[in-house]
Amino acid sequence: MKQKYGLIGFPLGHSLSKTYFTEKFVKESIDAEYELYPLRDIQNLSQLLKNEPLLRGLNVTIPYKKSVIEFLQILSPEALAIGAVNTIEFLVEGEKILLKGWNTDASAFESEILDFTENHTGNALVLGNGGAASAALFVLKKHGWNVTQVVRKHSPGIENDILYSRVAKETMENTDLIVNATPVGMYPKVDGIPGIPVEFITSRHYIFDMVYNPELTRLMEAGRQKGSKTRNGMGMLFKQAEMAWEIWQSNDDQVK
Repeated sequence: MKQKYGLIGFPLGHSLSKTYFTEKFVKESIDAEYELYPLRDIQNLSQLLKNEPLLRGLNVTIPYKKSVIEFLQILSPEALAIGAVNTIEFLVEGEKILLKGWNTDASAFESEILDFTENHTGNALVLGNGGAASAALFVLKKHGWNVTQVVRKHSPGIENDILYSRVAKETMENTDLIVNATPVGMYPKVDGIPGIPVEFITSRHYIFDMVYNPELTRLMEAGRQKGSKTRNGMGMLFKQAEMAWEIWQSNDDQVK
């Protein structure tokens, strides 16, 4: 019987995941299908699971990487440490199915950022406070970066944050790496740009935008105009997708 996989989040018009996995299944002669499941409310996940009994794996995207955790029975150590999940594994235990949450964003981002920055460290701004931002913070701190999180409003549990309105010229001058972990600039609202003073970007900045659709965001374009080194989230997308597939295919019948 054909197994099903898919992506939950809202909205999903920007996503390339269905195209990626469909092409993978055809190329590798895998008898499976991948669907997009836009959920207007994370509480609708329970009904989706009832409606789709053949589901054996899900990816999770904005805005549910944190809130999905309440539906899971098991978390990988990394997902637990980060507090966010982007991959769900369906584990069969007798007649029950347990949901295990993983975070492949972190490993995919780690691979990309080490290559992108050539293992440099320094001061970093991470824009956003969602699941992707949490993964970026986890990785950057692990590798010795001094990280400041840029947020719209202060939230409990954030150790070192600053409001967008407080990011000034001096802040930009003292920053080496800017990571956009928000959907600002993502299709279809491609004219969006994060609310930092981009006029103070210089050629010494590294700009990593997790958005992959479009491939060149306005933030990246602002950086390139100043000679900055830039990278989008496409490589990260492919890496985390392959990691998710490996998780879904490993030890299907055992709780790990």
